[in-house]
Order: sequence, then C-alpha cells, then structure tokens
Amino acid sequence: MSVTMNKLANCKNIYQGATKKVLCICSAGLLRSPTAAKVLAEKYGYNTRAAGITTEYALIDMTSVLYEWADEIVVMEEYMISGVALFGTGKPVISLNISDSFRWNDPALVKEIERSYEEWMQQH
Repeated sequence: MSVTMNKLANCKNIYQGATKKVLCICSAGLLRSPTAAKVLAEKYGYNTRAAGITTEYALIDMTSVLYEWADEIVVMEEYMISGVALFGTGKPVISLNISDSFRWNDPALVKEIERSYEEWMQQH
C-alpha cells in the first residue's frame, strides 16, 4: 500500500468522532490559518488543521489528503479558492477575505476571523 493510501485511510479514522473537520488555508500556513484553526477549535469545538496554499512558502502544504480529511475549508483570501479547487470540488469553501497583514494570534486577527466566519454562517 502506498504512503498516500495509508494517509487517505488515516484521514477517515473513526476515532476522530463526528466533530466537523475544518481545514484553514492561507498562503504559507504560518500566521492567519493557524490562528483561524485555533479560533474555530476554541469557539466552535471543531477539529481543525492549518496549511498553506503557496508551495514555495508553506510550512505544511495543502494536499489531496487534507482536502479529503476536511468537511469544510476556510481560506483567508478569495484567490485561494482556485488553489483549493485543484484538489477537488464539492466541499464548502469559505473565504474570510482577510489580508496578510497580521501577526499570529493577533487580537485584531482573531476578531476579524470571528466576525467574518459568523457573518458567513448567518448567510448560510
């Protein structure tokens, strides 16, 4: 069995439970998406991960396995939706429209993530 097949099998591990799995994406996966993952885990109890869509900058790259793992994908900027689509379609992809101008866990970033995500939830 290939490594990818092992990872695909593991991403569906039943012991993760029924909690919504949310993948948070920014360009490098260092500041905005880890902050969003933290906020969504703490505020909503989601099972979250963070990754980067820009391979040359990403600490943890967006992969097909992460796409398969997620129930919902949250991107920080609209242009990232097309990058996510390279891995598949059919899953909810939410753009929070948050620019790359914050430090990790910046209180202003936390507020913006909460505001944007709640606004999206009210519309859907």
